[in-house]
Parts: sequence; structure tokens; C-alpha cells
Amino acid sequence: MRAMPNPHATHGPTTTPPAPSPPNPAPPELSTVWLRTFLDVARHGSFTVAARELGWTQSAVSRQISALEAALGGAPLFDRLPRGVRPTAQGRALLPHAQDILSRLSTVGRELAALRDASGGPLRVGAFATADAGLVPRAIAGFRARHPGVVLTREEGLTPALLARLAEGELDLAVVSSTGGARPGEAYDLHHLLDEELYVALPAGHALSTEPEVSLPQLAAEDWVSGTRNGERALLDPALRHGFRPRIAHVVAEWTAKQGYVAAGLGVTLVPALAAEGVRPDITLVPVRDEGLPARAVYAATPRTLTPTPATSPFLAALRVAAGKVG
Repeated sequence: MRAMPNPHATHGPTTTPPAPSPPNPAPPELSTVWLRTFLDVARHGSFTVAARELGWTQSAVSRQISALEAALGGAPLFDRLPRGVRPTAQGRALLPHAQDILSRLSTVGRELAALRDASGGPLRVGAFATADAGLVPRAIAGFRARHPGVVLTREEGLTPALLARLAEGELDLAVVSSTGGARPGEAYDLHHLLDEELYVALPAGHALSTEPEVSLPQLAAEDWVSGTRNGERALLDPALRHGFRPRIAHVVAEWTAKQGYVAAGLGVTLVPALAAEGVRPDITLVPVRDEGLPARAVYAATPRTLTPTPATSPFLAALRVAAGKVG
């Protein structure tokens, strides 16, 4: 009986699937000592001279070169000549890479040293607007005189936004205020700089402009120039405790524009001490003395849970010096 063909049998020559390609070899682990020895030998063209410069024996230099050759696959890096040595093709190929590796390591070392002693590296600082009128510029000037190599970048913002950026690690230090909402928190530390006196800005010839000081109830009937329709918290909260709501005649956000409205006789406005030195000459500042109007505390905030940039501490010291000149 004739055998039935096997439908599952293969026909024709069988093929063996190709072997998988070997994975890319891992890069060799090289010692910087080997590379430095290699460069010394290549520069002097001599194991003996390289050994003398390094303070080693010639056999110790030979061992370093042998270890480097083994790590790179075993090919010789130098041809031995009657007088000295010369790099092989492999040695000549290695030469620029060895120089680049050691140059990069040297650069890293210098940059880390600069960070460590605050002679270089970055520093990111934020501040609320009126702190930029005098406090922060004075601090920057004093800081740069001592740390000219530090690259300082600065941004302006409201206290809540600055504290949020600080907690996210996007700022190294922020100058913030108690009226802006700065309170002790888990994400940052507050370093007290000053308690800021408040003034009222009056147009020239105002009935209160010759007074040595005023209280809030004396200003209850005034029109106010404010940054918000309901009045800033520094004004609104203490005014309400005194039993009156400030009458907001003009909403003006920018400080220099507020001065223009006051000078034109269109209202009065509160001025913090940090902004007082930039006031225009045709308005008068009178201190506000009132138990219901607490001084605004100004702080330097630093992140609590993040490693500080080395330049942060000397900049904080510069801020404290500058804060002593406010008044």
C-alpha cells in the first residue's frame, strides 16, 4: 500500500533562522588615572620621563597603560621604539577623547568649587513690586560686589505666586510680605527682614499734609486710590475695624500711576516704606500711626525641603544689610 503524503511535512531545503545579533557591548569602564598616564606618556614619548614626572616607577606606568589597553580590547596603544615610544593608530584615535574627558572633568571640578564657595553658579531671586523699589536693588549691588561671578536672575510677582514657585524649586529665595499672605509653612522658612512703616500720600496743600502723623479715622472721609475695587487688605481690614469702609474713587494698580492721581487731587493712597524713597516731589507723605494698622512684615523666604544654592546664604546677608537702610 502506498503511503499517504504527510500534509505537514516541509518541502525543499530547510533554513536555519539567523542568530540574533549580539547586544551592543557596554562601554569600557576606564580609570582617569589610566587616561592621565596615557596622556603623559604620549606627551613625553617616553615611559621613563612620564614615570619621573608622576613620581612613579617605570613598571607602575607600564601597568597603568597595560590596564588601559586591556579595558579597550587589548590592542597596543604605543609602539616601542629604540628611543622612547610612539602612539599606535589606536593610541592616536584615543588621544583626543582622553583629552576631552579629562578637560570636561576639570571643568566640572571648577564649577562645583565655584558653587561651593559662592564664587559662581546661578541664583534665582523673586520679589514683590515695592521691594524692588530700593531693598532688592541695594542687596543685589552689595552682593555682586562680593560675588561677581554668580549669575543672578530676578523676577517680580505677588507673594502667593512667589511662595508657590519657591516650593516648586523654581526660585532659590523670595522677598515676600505678611500682607501678601506670607505665613510660616512646611515648604519654606521665613527670615524676618523688617517691619515696614506705612504712610499716606496726600496731594500738596491737603489739610493733613503738615501733620506729623495721622490715624485712619482722620482719613475716613477721603477718596482713595486703590489697586482693587474693594481696597487692598492693608487698608480695608483696619478701616473696617474702625467702623468705616474706604471710598474707592479710582482703581489703579501701578504705583507710579497712583502717585499721579494723588498729585492731581483725585484721592489719597497708602504707601509702604519700601516705596517711599521713590515718591514724586509734588505729593506729601505723612506717617500713619494707628493701633489698628499693624506694620507690614517683610521676609526673605527660602525653601525648607530643598538643598539651598550656596549663594543663597550670602544674598540673604546682603538683604539684611539693605533692610537696615530702609526708613
